[in-house]
Amino acid sequence: MTRTLTVMTLALSLVGGTAGVLSTPMLVEDTAWARAGGGSSGGSRGSRGFSAPSRPSAPSPASPSRQATPPSDVGRTTAQRGWGSGLMGGLAGFALGGLLGSLLFGGMGHGFGGFGLLEMLIVAGLAYVAFSYFRRRRAAEPAMAGGYGPTATGNANSYGPTDASSPMGWTATLPAAPAPSDLDVGTSHIRQWDPTFDPGAMAANASDIFFRVQAAWTARDMKGVREVLTPEMYDRLDGQCAELKAQRRVNRLENIAVRSAAVSEAWQESAQDFVTVAFLANVLDYTTDESGRVVEGSRTEPTRFEEYWTFVRPVGPNRWKLTAIQQAG
Repeated sequence: MTRTLTVMTLALSLVGGTAGVLSTPMLVEDTAWARAGGGSSGGSRGSRGFSAPSRPSAPSPASPSRQATPPSDVGRTTAQRGWGSGLMGGLAGFALGGLLGSLLFGGMGHGFGGFGLLEMLIVAGLAYVAFSYFRRRRAAEPAMAGGYGPTATGNANSYGPTDASSPMGWTATLPAAPAPSDLDVGTSHIRQWDPTFDPGAMAANASDIFFRVQAAWTARDMKGVREVLTPEMYDRLDGQCAELKAQRRVNRLENIAVRSAAVSEAWQESAQDFVTVAFLANVLDYTTDESGRVVEGSRTEPTRFEEYWTFVRPVGPNRWKLTAIQQAG
């Protein structure tokens, strides 16, 4: 495919005399060829034809981390409450023992005449206080020894004390899982019809097609790769090869080194699977006439380029075909 270079020529107006010359811009067309597709964008990408292809992104899953609210005054308050309760229980027991002793021994010295209704009520009240204290303490012990488990909200990712009386007083939570990317969603849709679909294997298959198409381009004959091209893409590339032949030029591609090939997009539409593979490569890309004389490019200076090749097939485990080539940027 040709690309046009604009050469601006400007002449200054001549001031003085009776004549002046003002030049106008001139367009000089220079025919240049660069790898399959002429180094330009073309083909069909379905509904994404007017959008730039997505760049591949290496997954970097974040390691799970816990976010915790540090212990506050809850633990200290609980400890103080336990200490106070123990102290008051000890004093109550001491008072109860002293009262019983004084009543009993005092009663013995006076023929038990001092143990009346008032004393009985006091003893009963102290016994009730002691009983209530031990019952509350026994009920609190399982909750404090129960440890940590799912909170009352039912969220398995949220952990905290099983009882509010726990002295720890903090809750640890795991971050929510990140939302799936557009590539992940598209891959899952393709796998519904083809469970064996693998982006890594797809990139390797696309690389094979990449080399085959480049070789056919240099030979100026696309018939050998017709089965891996859509009809529209075949017509496009075959027409450009015919143009090269008409100009008696050969676009030579040597020492192709693919630095990376990765699936960057995957989606479904109109009962078809679409996958875009991003290529980053180096190549000796130059054009000669049919006698072998270099007319463009260099035999020794490699060219680095980034291209996005989109493949299509009917949904399911069918043959992939090249449907578009897009340049980066």
